[in-house]
Amino acid sequence: MIKYYTRACNFIYGSRAKLLIKSGKALPLCGLKNTAFDKVEIILRKNKKIISKIIHINQIKSLKKKEKNKIKKDIKKIISKRKNFLQKVNFSKPSIMGILNLTPDSFSDGGKYNKKNESFKHISRMIKSGAEIIDIGGESTRPGSKTIPSEVEWDRIKFVIKNFKRKFKNICLSVDTRKSDIMTKSVKNGANLINDVSGFEYDNQSMIKISRYKVSKVLHHMQGTPNTMQKNPKYKNVLLDIYDFFEDSIKKKFTDKRIIIDPGIGFGKSLQHNLTLISNISLFHSLGFPIMIGTSRKKFISQISGKHDSIDRTGGTLASVLFLLSQGVQIFRVHNVNEIKQGILVFNKILLN
Repeated sequence: MIKYYTRACNFIYGSRAKLLIKSGKALPLCGLKNTAFDKVEIILRKNKKIISKIIHINQIKSLKKKEKNKIKKDIKKIISKRKNFLQKVNFSKPSIMGILNLTPDSFSDGGKYNKKNESFKHISRMIKSGAEIIDIGGESTRPGSKTIPSEVEWDRIKFVIKNFKRKFKNICLSVDTRKSDIMTKSVKNGANLINDVSGFEYDNQSMIKISRYKVSKVLHHMQGTPNTMQKNPKYKNVLLDIYDFFEDSIKKKFTDKRIIIDPGIGFGKSLQHNLTLISNISLFHSLGFPIMIGTSRKKFISQISGKHDSIDRTGGTLASVLFLLSQGVQIFRVHNVNEIKQGILVFNKILLN
């Protein structure tokens, strides 16, 4: 079986991008007027054989019929403007998802904000610092973590979930959970987004239950479970395998188009897997959905930085965020909201000048 994949590349920004789009020499990325591309990488996968070539967009018309038709379909998705289906979130500009872990054992901030007053103070700080989305979780999914009962998970987050919309009516509420009953309770209390790191595979009732509600979903990729995912993860080709997972999941599981895709950096990936995904992230634009990435404080930063590692890993987080921003990623899930917001504002101003 032969399968083709299309990755937009050779990006152009700012006034030059506008001129090239207007003259037909480049195409807009995700419908943006100030971000364009004029080349694509075409990847052919046939059994174990993978062949790649980079061509100018003007050369697409010279491709063989089957290849050309597939590339044209992909490009239509790549250039289409993403519909704004999340409350107060505009996919035409970068958005920040601020993390609130209400767990005693999350890898970087477990137990720090578990008191009710501290939770809402931290939410307020993140919103003032520029977070458009707040992601609340009650179960740690760090490497090696064990599953907890849903009663325990709900007990950790219920006060914040039940009171969130009373205090922050216009802020998008995301709930990080793998369990269908937590999803349902959260949606009934105003959750706008369900962020399931298992890709809605952990609980076979998840899609059945939440399909009754008009709630947006993050389709996240994870190999294995949090307890096993970092025990020698393997792929035939990490980039294409995860693309196939997304494509297959979207066809089989989702009846609506309120989907954000997240390749799951650090969730069943080695350092090289993570680097391959980050450096080739623009492949996922050909699925036609907004992309979210969470690199904040992840282990791959320490693996690269070695003796220059730090507790918050703000430098490494920001470096990855800014690269991903240049590749058209729309949402960044982070801990240090103000620092990342500052970096995005400065970088974007320079990039789009």
